[in-house]
Amino acid sequence: MARITDTQGKPEAPEPGRLARALDSDIWYSFTRSPLAVVSALVVSLFVLAALFAPLIAPHNPFDPATISILDSFYPPVWEEGGDPRFLLGTDDQGRDVLSTILYGMRISLAVGFASVVFAMLIGITLGLLAGYLGGWVDSIVMRIADVQLTFPAILIALLINGVARAMAGPQSYDRVVFVVLVLSIGLSFWVQYGRTVRGSVLVEANKEYVLAARLIGLRPATIMFKHVLPNVLGPVLVIATINLALAIITEATLSFLGVGVPSTQPSLGTLIRIGNDFLFSGEWWITIFPGITLAILALSVNLLGDWLRDALNPKLR
Repeated sequence: MARITDTQGKPEAPEPGRLARALDSDIWYSFTRSPLAVVSALVVSLFVLAALFAPLIAPHNPFDPATISILDSFYPPVWEEGGDPRFLLGTDDQGRDVLSTILYGMRISLAVGFASVVFAMLIGITLGLLAGYLGGWVDSIVMRIADVQLTFPAILIALLINGVARAMAGPQSYDRVVFVVLVLSIGLSFWVQYGRTVRGSVLVEANKEYVLAARLIGLRPATIMFKHVLPNVLGPVLVIATINLALAIITEATLSFLGVGVPSTQPSLGTLIRIGNDFLFSGEWWITIFPGITLAILALSVNLLGDWLRDALNPKLR
């Protein structure tokens, strides 16, 4: 098969693939020139991989009663006097390995964080598109609901939704639906930021020529909103999502610390901190300190990554 040639008879260079275009983009250049962003991305990736492969890399299974002995409780870290080489970071009050519980706990914290951010994005983007594009009474209703919700802290809204769900489900059924309840309560607390941001961007995009042209050729409003307008307003949404991921993880940890999160039999990082807090002043500091450090490093790394992404997507800073 003959190769395509230009007007001078020379073969044309093949178009670069998606990976080549990504590596040649301004965002990748900005990323490689920011050591803080690179380190943050590596830390977040390490934590995510450690959580995903926790069953393979964890020294023990903290959720298997057959492998847990109460006689192994309150072992200090291995470098402390009385430490056991089987438990590098010590054990908790139930004899569970602290390192293993952190790895498994990160799975729950990250899963709740990612799911709640996706849920909040779906609600916020949809309502923001409708409010900005349709305007009128739709815009007024959505924005008034957002204004009312902004008067309450996100944690109080999450506690309210969580309490209502607990009362409706009952104590017996709540543990089976606690993951879904946490995702709904945290997601419904964070959708306002996406909705207001998308609405403002849509108000700008709605008067541009490509939207007016799409209206003239008879495209449906849903097609214009989701196929043409939405791709042009995703930049700020991605920044908010990255920062909100850290907030969602911290909110889940706060709810679990307050005792309204996941049960202690399947602890997240917040539950581990709450369990260890009961023994902090009796000398067993490692039970709460190590999960707390893990949570702080994870949230800080995600926040730093979000700050870099905000600057990288800002055309005024390029």
